[in-house]
Amino acid sequence: MRGAGAAGAAGTAGGGGGGVNLLSLRSHNAALVLDLLRTAGDEGISRLELAERTGLTPQAVSKITARLREDGLAAEAGRRASTGGKPRTVLRLVPEAGHAVGVHLDRDEVRVVRVDLRGTVVGERRAALDLGAGAEAVLAAVREAVAGVLPVLGEGEARQGSAGGDGVSGQGATGRGRAALQGPAGLDALSRHGLSGLDPVSRHGLSEFGRLSRHGLSEFDPSLLGVGVALPGPLDHGRGVLHRVTGFPEWDGFPLRAALAGRLGVPVVVDKDTNAAALGLAAGGERGSFAYLHLGTGLGAGLVIGGSVHRGARTGAGEFGHQVIQLDGPPCTCGDRGCVEALCLGAVARGDLDEAARVLGAGAANLVGLLDIDVVLLGGRTVAAAPEAFVGGVGAVLEARARRTGQDAVPVRVTAGGDGAVAVGAAQLVLGPVFGHGGG
Repeated sequence: MRGAGAAGAAGTAGGGGGGVNLLSLRSHNAALVLDLLRTAGDEGISRLELAERTGLTPQAVSKITARLREDGLAAEAGRRASTGGKPRTVLRLVPEAGHAVGVHLDRDEVRVVRVDLRGTVVGERRAALDLGAGAEAVLAAVREAVAGVLPVLGEGEARQGSAGGDGVSGQGATGRGRAALQGPAGLDALSRHGLSGLDPVSRHGLSEFGRLSRHGLSEFDPSLLGVGVALPGPLDHGRGVLHRVTGFPEWDGFPLRAALAGRLGVPVVVDKDTNAAALGLAAGGERGSFAYLHLGTGLGAGLVIGGSVHRGARTGAGEFGHQVIQLDGPPCTCGDRGCVEALCLGAVARGDLDEAARVLGAGAANLVGLLDIDVVLLGGRTVAAAPEAFVGGVGAVLEARARRTGQDAVPVRVTAGGDGAVAVGAAQLVLGPVFGHGGG
Protein backbone atom coordinates (compact mmCIF):
# COMPACT_ATOMS: atom_id res chain seq x y z
CA MET A 1 0.00 0.00 0.00
CA ARG A 2 2.93 2.36 -0.52
CA GLY A 3 1.09 4.40 -3.13
CA ALA A 4 -1.95 4.95 -0.90
CA GLY A 5 0.29 5.94 1.99
CA ALA A 6 2.10 8.45 -0.15
CA ALA A 7 -1.15 9.97 -1.29
CA GLY A 8 -2.38 10.21 2.28
CA ALA A 9 0.80 11.88 3.45
CA ALA A 10 0.68 14.36 0.60
CA GLY A 11 -2.93 15.19 1.34
CA THR A 12 -2.17 15.85 4.99
CA ALA A 13 0.74 18.07 4.13
CA GLY A 14 -1.40 20.14 1.81
CA GLY A 15 -4.40 20.39 4.13
CA GLY A 16 -3.31 23.58 5.82
CA GLY A 17 -2.24 25.49 2.77
CA GLY A 18 -2.29 25.39 -0.98
CA GLY A 19 -3.24 21.77 -1.45
CA VAL A 20 -1.33 18.81 -2.80
CA ASN A 21 1.59 19.23 -5.17
CA LEU A 22 0.07 16.97 -7.82
CA LEU A 23 3.09 17.10 -10.12
CA SER A 24 5.38 15.89 -7.34
CA LEU A 25 2.86 13.26 -6.31
CA ARG A 26 2.60 11.97 -9.87
CA SER A 27 6.37 11.71 -10.05
CA HIS A 28 6.46 9.80 -6.76
CA ASN A 29 3.84 7.35 -8.00
CA ALA A 30 5.71 6.95 -11.28
CA ALA A 31 8.83 6.09 -9.28
CA LEU A 32 6.87 3.36 -7.45
CA VAL A 33 5.75 1.91 -10.78
CA LEU A 34 9.24 2.15 -12.25
CA ASP A 35 10.69 0.33 -9.25
CA LEU A 36 8.24 -2.54 -9.65
CA LEU A 37 8.98 -2.73 -13.38
CA ARG A 38 12.69 -2.91 -12.53
CA THR A 39 12.31 -5.69 -9.97
CA ALA A 40 9.99 -7.66 -12.26
CA GLY A 41 12.82 -8.16 -14.75
CA ASP A 42 12.24 -9.45 -18.26
CA GLU A 43 9.12 -11.37 -17.22
CA GLY A 44 7.35 -8.09 -16.68
CA ILE A 45 4.33 -7.19 -14.58
CA SER A 46 0.71 -6.46 -15.48
CA ARG A 47 -1.10 -3.18 -14.83
CA LEU A 48 -3.44 -4.95 -12.42
CA GLU A 49 -0.50 -6.24 -10.40
CA LEU A 50 1.01 -2.76 -10.39
CA ALA A 51 -2.24 -1.35 -9.01
CA GLU A 52 -2.46 -4.02 -6.32
CA ARG A 53 1.15 -3.59 -5.18
CA THR A 54 1.23 0.22 -5.19
CA GLY A 55 -2.26 0.91 -3.86
CA LEU A 56 -2.93 3.14 -6.85
CA THR A 57 -6.15 2.94 -8.83
CA PRO A 58 -6.09 1.01 -12.13
CA GLN A 59 -6.85 4.29 -13.91
CA ALA A 60 -3.83 5.98 -12.32
CA VAL A 61 -1.58 3.05 -13.22
CA SER A 62 -2.83 3.14 -16.83
CA LYS A 63 -1.97 6.85 -17.11
CA ILE A 64 1.47 6.37 -15.56
CA THR A 65 2.38 3.39 -17.71
CA ALA A 66 1.14 5.20 -20.84
CA ARG A 67 3.54 8.07 -20.07
CA LEU A 68 6.37 5.65 -19.34
CA ARG A 69 5.80 3.91 -22.67
CA GLU A 70 5.65 7.22 -24.51
CA ASP A 71 8.95 8.23 -22.91
CA GLY A 72 10.56 4.93 -23.93
CA LEU A 73 11.02 3.77 -20.33
CA ALA A 74 8.55 0.86 -20.49
CA ALA A 75 7.55 -1.59 -23.19
CA GLU A 76 5.17 -4.51 -23.62
CA ALA A 77 6.62 -7.88 -22.66
CA GLY A 78 3.88 -10.13 -24.04
CA ARG A 79 0.71 -11.45 -22.46
CA ARG A 80 0.07 -13.56 -19.40
CA ALA A 81 -2.80 -15.98 -18.87
CA SER A 82 -5.58 -14.68 -16.62
CA THR A 83 -7.91 -16.58 -14.30
CA GLY A 84 -10.80 -14.98 -16.14
CA GLY A 85 -11.28 -12.84 -19.18
CA LYS A 86 -8.68 -12.01 -21.77
CA PRO A 87 -4.93 -12.47 -21.12
CA ARG A 88 -3.23 -9.57 -19.39
CA THR A 89 -0.61 -7.49 -21.14
CA VAL A 90 2.58 -7.32 -19.09
CA LEU A 91 5.08 -4.48 -19.15
CA ARG A 92 8.81 -4.38 -18.53
CA LEU A 93 11.39 -1.71 -17.91
CA VAL A 94 13.58 -0.67 -20.86
CA PRO A 95 16.98 -0.68 -19.11
CA GLU A 96 18.86 1.06 -21.92
CA ALA A 97 16.53 4.08 -21.78
CA GLY A 98 18.64 5.65 -19.06
CA HIS A 99 22.17 5.38 -17.72
CA ALA A 100 24.15 6.57 -14.74
CA VAL A 101 27.88 6.89 -14.28
CA GLY A 102 29.61 5.98 -11.04
CA VAL A 103 33.06 7.34 -10.22
CA HIS A 104 35.36 5.97 -7.51
CA LEU A 105 37.89 8.71 -6.89
CA ASP A 106 40.63 7.06 -4.85
CA ARG A 107 43.91 8.47 -3.62
CA ASP A 108 45.89 6.95 -6.48
CA GLU A 109 43.38 6.02 -9.19
CA VAL A 110 40.00 6.81 -10.68
CA ARG A 111 37.59 4.04 -11.60
CA VAL A 112 34.45 4.72 -13.63
CA VAL A 113 31.48 2.54 -14.57
CA ARG A 114 28.43 3.22 -16.73
CA VAL A 115 25.31 1.30 -15.72
CA ASP A 116 21.83 0.98 -17.18
CA LEU A 117 18.56 1.43 -15.29
CA ARG A 118 18.84 -2.07 -13.82
CA GLY A 119 22.31 -1.30 -12.49
CA THR A 120 24.04 -3.59 -14.98
CA VAL A 121 27.55 -2.41 -15.83
CA VAL A 122 27.79 -1.65 -19.55
CA GLY A 123 31.10 0.23 -19.58
CA GLU A 124 34.13 0.52 -17.32
CA ARG A 125 37.41 2.41 -17.20
CA ARG A 126 40.19 2.94 -14.65
CA ALA A 127 43.28 5.12 -14.70
CA ALA A 128 46.08 6.21 -12.41
CA LEU A 129 45.47 9.42 -10.47
CA ASP A 130 47.18 11.53 -7.82
CA LEU A 131 44.55 13.02 -5.52
CA GLY A 132 47.17 15.50 -4.36
CA ALA A 133 47.85 16.84 -7.86
CA GLY A 134 45.48 19.78 -7.40
CA ALA A 135 41.86 20.48 -8.26
CA GLU A 136 42.35 21.34 -11.93
CA ALA A 137 44.29 18.15 -12.67
CA VAL A 138 41.88 15.92 -10.74
CA LEU A 139 38.74 17.42 -12.29
CA ALA A 140 40.21 17.09 -15.77
CA ALA A 141 41.12 13.46 -15.09
CA VAL A 142 37.61 12.68 -13.86
CA ARG A 143 36.01 14.27 -16.91
CA GLU A 144 38.29 12.33 -19.24
CA ALA A 145 37.57 9.05 -17.45
CA VAL A 146 33.80 9.66 -17.49
CA ALA A 147 33.86 10.56 -21.18
CA GLY A 148 35.78 7.33 -21.79
CA VAL A 149 32.81 5.15 -20.79
CA LEU A 150 30.23 7.02 -22.84
CA PRO A 151 29.15 5.83 -26.29
CA VAL A 152 30.64 7.67 -29.25
CA LEU A 153 27.95 9.37 -31.32
CA GLY A 154 28.47 10.26 -34.94
CA GLU A 155 28.42 13.97 -35.68
CA GLY A 156 25.22 13.73 -37.70
CA GLU A 157 23.55 11.60 -35.03
CA ALA A 158 24.44 14.07 -32.30
CA ARG A 159 23.14 16.98 -34.38
CA GLN A 160 19.89 15.18 -35.07
CA GLY A 161 19.40 14.46 -31.37
CA SER A 162 20.05 18.07 -30.37
CA ALA A 163 17.52 19.35 -32.89
CA GLY A 164 14.85 16.76 -32.15
CA GLY A 165 11.26 17.85 -32.49
CA ASP A 166 10.29 16.73 -28.96
CA GLY A 167 11.84 19.81 -27.39
CA VAL A 168 14.22 17.73 -25.31
CA SER A 169 17.96 17.70 -25.88
CA GLY A 170 18.51 14.09 -26.80
CA GLN A 171 17.52 11.45 -29.28
CA GLY A 172 13.81 10.80 -29.52
CA ALA A 173 12.55 8.44 -26.84
CA THR A 174 15.91 8.37 -25.10
CA GLY A 175 15.87 12.11 -24.63
CA ARG A 176 12.26 12.09 -23.46
CA GLY A 177 13.05 9.27 -21.04
CA ARG A 178 15.94 11.22 -19.57
CA ALA A 179 13.73 14.27 -19.07
CA ALA A 180 10.98 12.16 -17.50
CA LEU A 181 13.39 10.59 -15.02
CA GLN A 182 14.69 14.01 -13.98
CA GLY A 183 11.34 15.06 -12.53
CA PRO A 184 10.55 16.68 -9.17
CA ALA A 185 10.90 13.39 -7.28
CA GLY A 186 13.92 12.31 -9.27
CA LEU A 187 17.20 13.87 -10.23
CA ASP A 188 16.18 17.51 -9.96
CA ALA A 189 16.80 16.98 -6.26
CA LEU A 190 20.47 16.52 -7.07
CA SER A 191 20.69 20.05 -8.44
CA ARG A 192 18.57 21.70 -5.78
CA HIS A 193 21.47 23.74 -4.45
CA GLY A 194 22.73 24.71 -7.91
CA LEU A 195 26.08 26.37 -8.55
CA SER A 196 25.41 29.57 -6.63
CA GLY A 197 26.60 30.67 -3.23
CA LEU A 198 29.74 28.55 -3.24
CA ASP A 199 32.41 31.23 -3.15
CA PRO A 200 35.08 28.90 -1.64
CA VAL A 201 35.81 27.85 -5.21
CA SER A 202 37.51 31.20 -5.82
CA ARG A 203 40.27 30.15 -3.46
CA HIS A 204 41.07 27.24 -5.75
CA GLY A 205 41.24 29.17 -9.00
CA LEU A 206 38.81 27.12 -11.09
CA SER A 207 38.40 29.11 -14.28
CA GLU A 208 35.48 26.93 -15.44
CA PHE A 209 33.45 27.08 -12.26
CA GLY A 210 29.90 28.42 -12.56
CA ARG A 211 29.36 27.64 -16.23
CA LEU A 212 28.79 24.43 -18.09
CA SER A 213 31.57 22.98 -20.12
CA ARG A 214 31.43 23.76 -23.82
CA HIS A 215 30.13 20.28 -24.57
CA GLY A 216 28.05 18.81 -21.74
CA LEU A 217 28.35 15.03 -21.50
CA SER A 218 24.63 14.54 -22.07
CA GLU A 219 25.24 15.83 -25.60
CA PHE A 220 27.32 12.71 -26.22
CA ASP A 221 25.01 10.38 -24.25
CA PRO A 222 21.40 11.65 -24.23
CA SER A 223 20.44 8.82 -21.86
CA LEU A 224 22.89 9.99 -19.18
CA LEU A 225 20.98 10.90 -16.02
CA GLY A 226 23.88 12.03 -13.89
CA VAL A 227 27.19 11.15 -12.29
CA GLY A 228 27.74 9.81 -8.78
CA VAL A 229 31.19 10.41 -7.29
CA ALA A 230 32.53 8.52 -4.29
CA LEU A 231 35.82 9.31 -2.58
CA PRO A 232 37.47 9.13 0.85
CA GLY A 233 35.93 11.33 3.55
CA PRO A 234 35.14 13.16 5.57
CA LEU A 235 32.81 15.29 3.46
CA ASP A 236 29.42 16.98 3.46
CA HIS A 237 27.17 14.74 1.40
CA GLY A 238 24.26 17.18 1.40
CA ARG A 239 26.23 20.09 -0.05
CA GLY A 240 28.81 18.09 -1.96
CA VAL A 241 31.66 19.87 -0.19
CA LEU A 242 34.82 18.12 0.97
CA HIS A 243 36.26 18.41 4.45
CA ARG A 244 39.82 17.52 5.43
CA VAL A 245 40.20 14.37 3.33
CA THR A 246 42.56 12.18 5.31
CA GLY A 247 46.08 12.79 4.04
CA PHE A 248 44.96 15.60 1.68
CA PRO A 249 44.08 18.65 3.80
CA GLU A 250 44.29 20.93 0.75
CA TRP A 251 40.81 19.72 -0.30
CA ASP A 252 39.20 21.17 2.85
CA GLY A 253 36.16 23.26 1.87
CA PHE A 254 36.29 22.40 -1.83
CA PRO A 255 32.80 22.32 -3.48
CA LEU A 256 33.41 19.18 -5.54
CA ARG A 257 29.80 18.63 -6.63
CA ALA A 258 29.38 22.12 -8.05
CA ALA A 259 32.80 22.09 -9.71
CA LEU A 260 32.18 18.73 -11.40
CA ALA A 261 28.65 19.68 -12.45
CA GLY A 262 30.18 22.66 -14.21
CA ARG A 263 32.74 20.48 -15.93
CA LEU A 264 30.39 17.65 -16.91
CA GLY A 265 27.16 19.50 -17.65
CA VAL A 266 24.98 16.92 -15.84
CA PRO A 267 23.73 16.51 -12.26
CA VAL A 268 26.39 15.27 -9.84
CA VAL A 269 26.06 13.60 -6.43
CA VAL A 270 29.02 13.23 -4.04
CA ASP A 271 29.36 10.81 -1.15
CA LYS A 272 31.98 8.88 0.77
CA ASP A 273 33.30 5.77 -0.92
CA THR A 274 32.08 3.46 1.83
CA ASN A 275 28.57 4.95 1.87
CA ALA A 276 28.30 4.53 -1.89
CA ALA A 277 29.40 0.90 -1.72
CA ALA A 278 26.93 0.20 1.10
CA LEU A 279 24.14 1.81 -0.92
CA GLY A 280 25.04 -0.33 -3.93
CA LEU A 281 25.01 -3.49 -1.82
CA ALA A 282 21.60 -2.64 -0.37
CA ALA A 283 20.23 -1.89 -3.86
CA GLY A 284 21.70 -5.20 -5.04
CA GLY A 285 19.72 -7.21 -2.50
CA GLU A 286 21.73 -7.19 0.74
CA ARG A 287 19.13 -7.12 3.50
CA GLY A 288 19.05 -6.14 7.16
CA SER A 289 21.63 -4.05 8.99
CA PHE A 290 25.25 -4.47 7.95
CA ALA A 291 28.64 -2.82 7.92
CA TYR A 292 30.72 -2.65 4.77
CA LEU A 293 34.43 -2.36 5.65
CA HIS A 294 36.58 -1.04 2.80
CA LEU A 295 40.33 -1.62 2.97
CA GLY A 296 42.36 -0.15 0.15
CA THR A 297 44.54 2.94 0.28
CA GLY A 298 42.61 3.78 3.46
CA LEU A 299 40.08 2.15 5.75
CA GLY A 300 36.45 3.15 6.24
CA ALA A 301 32.99 1.77 6.84
CA GLY A 302 29.59 2.15 5.22
CA LEU A 303 26.71 1.47 7.59
CA VAL A 304 23.24 0.30 6.59
CA ILE A 305 20.82 0.34 9.52
CA GLY A 306 17.29 -0.87 8.99
CA GLY A 307 17.72 -0.86 5.23
CA SER A 308 18.99 2.74 4.94
CA VAL A 309 22.51 4.13 4.69
CA HIS A 310 23.38 5.82 7.98
CA ARG A 311 25.28 9.03 7.26
CA GLY A 312 24.62 10.85 10.53
CA ALA A 313 23.33 14.36 11.22
CA ARG A 314 26.47 15.93 9.74
CA THR A 315 26.99 13.14 7.16
CA GLY A 316 30.12 12.15 9.06
CA ALA A 317 29.24 8.61 10.13
CA GLY A 318 31.45 5.72 9.07
CA GLU A 319 34.90 7.11 9.90
CA PHE A 320 35.67 3.59 11.03
CA GLY A 321 39.40 3.73 10.34
CA HIS A 322 39.98 6.51 12.86
CA GLN A 323 38.77 4.80 16.00
CA VAL A 324 41.71 4.65 18.40
CA ILE A 325 42.45 1.17 19.72
CA GLN A 326 46.06 1.75 20.91
CA LEU A 327 46.60 4.98 22.84
CA ASP A 328 50.37 5.01 22.35
CA GLY A 329 50.23 3.53 18.84
CA PRO A 330 51.82 4.79 15.64
CA PRO A 331 50.80 8.19 14.25
CA CYS A 332 47.96 8.28 11.75
CA THR A 333 47.54 10.65 8.82
CA CYS A 334 44.46 12.05 10.59
CA GLY A 335 46.70 13.50 13.30
CA ASP A 336 45.81 10.98 16.01
CA ARG A 337 47.72 7.91 17.18
CA GLY A 338 46.85 4.24 17.28
CA CYS A 339 43.97 4.37 14.79
CA VAL A 340 42.68 1.14 13.28
CA GLU A 341 43.68 2.46 9.84
CA ALA A 342 47.28 3.19 10.83
CA LEU A 343 47.72 -0.18 12.52
CA CYS A 344 46.01 -2.12 9.74
CA LEU A 345 47.80 -0.42 6.84
CA GLY A 346 51.09 -0.71 8.71
CA ALA A 347 50.65 -4.46 8.98
CA VAL A 348 49.74 -4.68 5.29
CA ALA A 349 52.88 -2.73 4.37
CA ARG A 350 54.98 -5.23 6.36
CA GLY A 351 53.29 -8.12 4.57
CA ASP A 352 51.70 -9.37 7.79
CA LEU A 353 48.17 -9.99 6.58
CA ASP A 354 47.26 -12.06 9.63
CA GLU A 355 47.97 -9.06 11.87
CA ALA A 356 46.12 -6.74 9.49
CA ALA A 357 43.07 -9.02 9.62
CA ARG A 358 43.27 -9.23 13.42
CA VAL A 359 43.30 -5.43 13.73
CA LEU A 360 40.43 -5.15 11.26
CA GLY A 361 38.56 -7.73 13.30
CA ALA A 362 39.06 -5.72 16.48
CA GLY A 363 37.48 -2.70 14.84
CA ALA A 364 34.66 -4.84 13.44
CA ALA A 365 33.98 -6.27 16.90
CA ASN A 366 33.55 -2.72 18.21
CA LEU A 367 30.95 -2.06 15.51
CA VAL A 368 29.11 -5.29 16.28
CA GLY A 369 29.00 -4.38 19.97
CA LEU A 370 27.78 -0.85 19.31
CA LEU A 371 25.25 -1.47 16.53
CA ASP A 372 24.25 -5.16 16.79
CA ILE A 373 24.51 -5.54 13.02
CA ASP A 374 23.59 -8.70 11.12
CA VAL A 375 26.66 -9.17 8.93
CA VAL A 376 30.10 -7.71 8.23
CA LEU A 377 31.01 -7.32 4.56
CA LEU A 378 34.59 -6.80 3.42
CA GLY A 379 35.80 -5.10 0.25
CA GLY A 380 38.52 -2.97 -1.29
CA ARG A 381 41.57 -3.86 -3.32
CA THR A 382 43.62 -5.09 -0.32
CA VAL A 383 40.86 -7.48 0.72
CA ALA A 384 40.31 -8.56 -2.89
CA ALA A 385 43.98 -9.55 -3.13
CA ALA A 386 43.74 -11.94 -0.14
CA PRO A 387 40.06 -12.57 0.68
CA GLU A 388 40.57 -15.81 2.61
CA ALA A 389 43.07 -14.23 4.99
CA PHE A 390 40.78 -11.33 5.86
CA VAL A 391 37.55 -13.31 6.11
CA GLY A 392 39.26 -15.87 8.31
CA GLY A 393 41.06 -13.34 10.49
CA VAL A 394 38.09 -11.02 11.04
CA GLY A 395 35.79 -14.00 11.53
CA ALA A 396 38.05 -15.45 14.22
CA VAL A 397 37.93 -12.22 16.24
CA LEU A 398 34.14 -12.04 15.98
CA GLU A 399 33.79 -15.69 16.95
CA ALA A 400 35.94 -15.12 20.03
CA ARG A 401 33.73 -12.17 20.97
CA ALA A 402 30.61 -14.31 20.50
CA ARG A 403 31.98 -16.96 22.88
CA ARG A 404 32.58 -14.30 25.56
CA THR A 405 29.12 -12.76 25.19
CA GLY A 406 27.16 -15.96 24.64
CA GLN A 407 25.72 -14.63 21.38
CA ASP A 408 25.81 -16.05 17.89
CA ALA A 409 28.83 -14.94 15.89
CA VAL A 410 28.12 -12.32 13.25
CA PRO A 411 29.00 -13.75 9.81
CA VAL A 412 31.74 -12.22 7.67
CA ARG A 413 31.71 -12.23 3.87
CA VAL A 414 33.57 -10.64 0.99
CA THR A 415 31.38 -8.49 -1.25
CA ALA A 416 30.52 -9.93 -4.63
CA GLY A 417 31.56 -6.72 -6.40
CA GLY A 418 35.18 -6.97 -5.29
CA ASP A 419 37.15 -3.76 -5.61
CA GLY A 420 34.58 -2.37 -8.07
CA ALA A 421 31.80 -2.12 -5.47
CA VAL A 422 32.42 1.58 -4.79
CA ALA A 423 32.07 2.72 -8.41
CA VAL A 424 28.92 0.65 -8.89
CA GLY A 425 27.51 2.04 -5.65
CA ALA A 426 28.33 5.58 -6.79
CA ALA A 427 26.07 5.03 -9.80
CA GLN A 428 23.29 4.08 -7.39
CA LEU A 429 23.55 7.55 -5.87
CA VAL A 430 21.99 8.70 -9.15
CA LEU A 431 19.63 5.78 -9.79
CA GLY A 432 18.18 5.59 -6.28
CA PRO A 433 15.93 8.67 -6.53
CA VAL A 434 14.68 7.57 -9.94
CA PHE A 435 13.09 4.51 -8.31
CA GLY A 436 11.90 6.26 -5.18
CA HIS A 437 14.80 5.26 -2.96
CA GLY A 438 17.04 7.55 -0.92
CA GLY A 439 20.20 7.30 -3.00
CA GLY A 440 21.54 10.79 -3.37
